Amino acid sequence: MVAKVNISRNLPSQKENAIHDETVPESTVQSGTCLRNGNLQTPRGKRKVQERCENIRRNSSRSRRTSQPQNGEVVEAVTLFEVVSMGKRAMQSVVDDWIEVYNQDRDVALLDLINFFIQCSGCQGMVTAEMFQSLRNSEVMQKMTETFDEETGLQYKKFMAYPWILTVTWPVDMDNEDYPLIKPGPYWKKFKANFCEFTAVLIQQCQYSILYDSYLMDTVISLLTGLADSRVRAFRHTSTLAAMKLLTALVSVNLNLDVSKCHAQRLCEVEKNRISVKRTNHRLDQLERKRKKYEEKPLEIENMMNAIFKGTFLQRYCDVIPEIRAICIEEIGSWMKMYPDTFLNDGYLKYIGWMLYDKHPEVRLKCLLGLQGIYNRKELVSKMDLFTSRFKDRIVSMTLDKDHEVAVQAMKLLMLMSQNCEDALSSEDCETLFQFVYTMHRPLAVAAGEFLYKRLLSYQGTEEEVPPKGRGKFGANPSYMRKLITFFLESELHKHVTYLVDSLWDWAASLLKDWECMTTILLEDAEEGEALSDAQESALIEIILVTVREAAEGHPPVGRGAAKKILSAKEKKIQLEDCTKITEHFIVVLPQLLAKYSADTEKVANLLQIPQYYDLDVYSTGRLEKGEGLCTDEEGICRIYSTLRRIAAFHNAHNLTKWNLYGKTSKLLVFEMQYGSLPVQVILPALQCTYFALLWQLHSVVERSSSKETVLALNRELRFFCQICACYLSHKDKDLSEKAFMILCDLLMILSHQGSSDGEAVGLLQYIPSASLQSKMLLFIQDHVFREEEEEIKDLTEEEERKKEDYKLNDLHRRRSLLAVYCKLIVFTVVEMSAAAEIYKHYMKTYNDFGDIIKETLSRTRHNNKIQSAKTLILCLQQLFQKHIETHGSTNNMDLSFMNIKELARRFSLTFGWDQVKSRESVAMIHKEGIEFAFQGAAGVEGKCLPPNLSFLLIISEFSNKLLKPDKRLVYGYLQRYITEPMSCRGDEWHPLVCYRNSLLANEDEESSVITSLREWSSISRSKTCSFKRKLSNGSLTETSHTETTSKTPDLQCAPELTSAAGKSRKRLKSQDTCLQECLPFLGPAGLSRRHSQDVIKAEGFSGNSGGKDIDEDVDVDVVGADQN
Repeated sequence: MVAKVNISRNLPSQKENAIHDETVPESTVQSGTCLRNGNLQTPRGKRKVQERCENIRRNSSRSRRTSQPQNGEVVEAVTLFEVVSMGKRAMQSVVDDWIEVYNQDRDVALLDLINFFIQCSGCQGMVTAEMFQSLRNSEVMQKMTETFDEETGLQYKKFMAYPWILTVTWPVDMDNEDYPLIKPGPYWKKFKANFCEFTAVLIQQCQYSILYDSYLMDTVISLLTGLADSRVRAFRHTSTLAAMKLLTALVSVNLNLDVSKCHAQRLCEVEKNRISVKRTNHRLDQLERKRKKYEEKPLEIENMMNAIFKGTFLQRYCDVIPEIRAICIEEIGSWMKMYPDTFLNDGYLKYIGWMLYDKHPEVRLKCLLGLQGIYNRKELVSKMDLFTSRFKDRIVSMTLDKDHEVAVQAMKLLMLMSQNCEDALSSEDCETLFQFVYTMHRPLAVAAGEFLYKRLLSYQGTEEEVPPKGRGKFGANPSYMRKLITFFLESELHKHVTYLVDSLWDWAASLLKDWECMTTILLEDAEEGEALSDAQESALIEIILVTVREAAEGHPPVGRGAAKKILSAKEKKIQLEDCTKITEHFIVVLPQLLAKYSADTEKVANLLQIPQYYDLDVYSTGRLEKGEGLCTDEEGICRIYSTLRRIAAFHNAHNLTKWNLYGKTSKLLVFEMQYGSLPVQVILPALQCTYFALLWQLHSVVERSSSKETVLALNRELRFFCQICACYLSHKDKDLSEKAFMILCDLLMILSHQGSSDGEAVGLLQYIPSASLQSKMLLFIQDHVFREEEEEIKDLTEEEERKKEDYKLNDLHRRRSLLAVYCKLIVFTVVEMSAAAEIYKHYMKTYNDFGDIIKETLSRTRHNNKIQSAKTLILCLQQLFQKHIETHGSTNNMDLSFMNIKELARRFSLTFGWDQVKSRESVAMIHKEGIEFAFQGAAGVEGKCLPPNLSFLLIISEFSNKLLKPDKRLVYGYLQRYITEPMSCRGDEWHPLVCYRNSLLANEDEESSVITSLREWSSISRSKTCSFKRKLSNGSLTETSHTETTSKTPDLQCAPELTSAAGKSRKRLKSQDTCLQECLPFLGPAGLSRRHSQDVIKAEGFSGNSGGKDIDEDVDVDVVGADQN
């Protein structure tokens, strides 16, 4: 058969690669079967074959069809190339679909696969396939050429793809520099990954079926070998990549076969031992056949691997295009790591060795990376002896490569060779490599620093090889430090040690930051023969100065990267810790060093540069200067303070329980409580030490099982310490009291989470603060956080103004920290949520300073408990309102104080957001509590006297817009229960009630106006009041049937499900009311309550439908259960 394929027209047009060859005979195209864009066109004599192939092709196309928008239209992926290039489907399913088509008609499937590889080369031409059996051998040899037809302007490529001879035709303008594998951009990068994945998955999915049919792989290998022999770069590059990935996949298949073969062999041996008495066994025969099959398959795989290696690798590893050479070297390196039994020998290693001399850096880099993967595995190094001896010098010389990345990888490879190959590098080689720590290119210097550290400055020998002095306090660091000094002095390549320290910093930071070890070496009286010479002492002092500067600044030296290095958060934290360590150490040691080397100008000059890297806060806080001999009268106090600070800093990270620090420091705290004569600078670190000691004891109890007596003893100590902190809250020193408050809050947070889930004994440690302690903490917050601002002093100088601004910023940061740690106790329910009401009062006044903390607290508490959070908000407003009443009276509703409360309520309502359904319970609770508070204290005949808190309704009216429309009806009904004589509720003094009712009745049709509603209440209330009183006096209030209530008052009946009320028509309001009563039980008939002294409760009905029909039925009220929610 003869088939002709027209490649995808969607790719951009390519330019011609001008190669002159003979033209293809015209009869080759005219007498064959043509395949264009997935549609078969055949001569008349072969129309039936064409129709069958066309149906199969369309079925396979339909199974892997994918849509892709292009210019506003949807383009359907039909061919393999289109599906793979889009990358919309899993590659395994694509391959499975192709295998299914192959099993139905392998010729059609193979043509599609051939088409795929041609299109991946960027070719827009046409593929013609003719059967090999139809031609004589002489004609076949004549067609295996690349030709150029001057008449048609087309280029041809003839090659063998058994059992076909393929002819690839492409236009003359095909450009060698523009094909998919080298095109820039993320799309083409993804295409290359999809192409490689498809090749690997193809072999993976075929390994159990058609891989061994002597048809598929013969054709594919022939195709790729033929394309790899082309003069066109696109064909060579694409086919080489495909062939190399194909061989990698075959190596994986061969590894799987080895495992299966070993497994089958073991099964056979087990079966033989089990049936040694019997003569025949069917299972053993099956296992034997299976074992033989596994022995035959690797031979076929190895033949395929050899065909690809000889046909493609050996031709292309020395290609003129560096990308092709790099592909070959990268893949052979992976073969050696995956299948060392076959590929890790001198016959294959020589190719990597030869390419180490390649002129292109990418190829050299692939060689080094491949060798790193081999030398990193000790079990493979034994096979590298000949290669190491032959190419070691070349690898050493590559550290001077003009390409920096190649030089860095060469250094890393040599380090692996030094670690895993004995005597691979001579001492001369190592000395040469050590000198690269002084190079200007920092990555290479760091790699050389790693080599130097692992070769010279780290322990690699046995215990007997460690120097005797290396077993002391500093371990082997003194010995390594002497080696480093000797290396620096003997190298004589650089006058300054800065570059050496920078190269070693990433690997030997623990050694270079051991300033205590360095200063001990300088100050100790060394034994004879171990004392440092004058040059060594100068070098060590310079190393100390450079390491201090590196730790404090973190910037590379001149010439190695940017002048300033951007530090991450973790690096900044380490830098601050190092500065503190430097300050605390050298503040004591530096005077001794200056005294010893006072006669040496150069050494003193280097030592005097160290203080500029001190942390001044650590240095000056608490008068640490006393450590330098500046202390006079209070020297003892300063020593105690310095000692306690160091202990606290060390105790923060290390368990010092065995020293019993708690017993010692707690005595200081108790003494100060009783007599108050100790300096604050002593009490502050003592308080911290006591806190850390308790935390370490708590950690030990939690981590390890402890006896009940131990836990109880710790519990007593914890409670006693909480009492101590509570006493220090009222200390006259502000810093001490605030530190006690912070420690107390943290400790309460920890103890509140020691539940019974951690164990019965640990559960005894749980501690909830008492009411008195909570009151003290709340009072502390009010005094220290929400205190009144001092009056500003005018006519300040610029320096005084700057200091004042700095003080304000620091003070604000401190106050924010206090508020945040207290709010955390509220959020995690360590203290009562009602305590937040005192904080919410300051929301508007301190919005700029603490608004974010208060809003976050409000959000978290609402998430924890919506109802309790709502009660806290209304409590805040009630307390502010009561204060306003006491100051201005109950009738003054227009002054600034009342308007501020109203504005605060508006701000609170805004925190509920736009989702009314989510916040409906909270808002309804606010209205319920607000109505009860507004009518609280109403007295007189039948409650006709004006309630003193009636103006509070104006405040809660700010929350009316957050109610759903049906919720407003329920709240409105709840409000009417507190009004027994609506006709008497007239006059200006009842204006808050009118305004509040209007806020509830906005956009409601059942009430045309407030006046009309007042008239309707008069007649209704009389009959309902009498009926209600009669039931209550007869004791039949609780016996009223629910059926009667629901049948006669449809507005209050309960429905089983909740339906959304937003956007519903008036006809469905009744059913919505019943649903809402289930969600808001405290507003329903069973949840209404009034905390009145009277025993008689008057219940009023209200107009419930648009037609104005009055509901004149009795309503039962549960006066007890309402407040239990």
